[in-house]
Amino acid sequence: MRLKSDSRRQCILEAAISLFREIGFERVSMAQISARVGGSKATLYSYFQSKEELFAEAMIDAMEEQGQAMIDLLDPSEPDVRKVLLHFGRAYVDFVTSPQALCCVRTAIGTNGKLGATLYELGPKRGWDDIAGYIAAVMERGNLPKGDHKMAALHLKGMLEASGVYPKLYGAEPEQDKETVVQGAVDAFLRAYG
Repeated sequence: MRLKSDSRRQCILEAAISLFREIGFERVSMAQISARVGGSKATLYSYFQSKEELFAEAMIDAMEEQGQAMIDLLDPSEPDVRKVLLHFGRAYVDFVTSPQALCCVRTAIGTNGKLGATLYELGPKRGWDDIAGYIAAVMERGNLPKGDHKMAALHLKGMLEASGVYPKLYGAEPEQDKETVVQGAVDAFLRAYG
């Protein structure tokens, strides 16, 4: 029974992702999603309490595999922190400037209510907790001086996003190429924390 339930839930998520991409969060209704899946709104609401919850789950589900692959690049056993951060930085910039991620952020910013907070808790906060954990581990191993690993993670995040994400959120192209952004961010991070 659970397999059937999980399969149905996945079908709902796939239909929702497709509709959100086609016409946008604001214009999609639960009735449209249930029609696309081939069921009733009552069935839809038995899986998701609201369109906002469904959107959050759909976006996180769509990006989770890529996000986990990116986090897996953070290997605290590798003594060359710069090498690890460069690999991670390239993957991170690709991830946060992907059409899916940009759509998710734009939607979260453009809606009222708890959607933005839910998306933040399910996505960026979890990811940055993992990055702070990596920084804490390399500090503990002595590959970086001990300090505030959470603040260090936020500084790295800000530097990686500043030149690439913000222009794309506005529909503009970044002023620097990805490699320049990543190398500059990692080098500045290591000057501050290395």
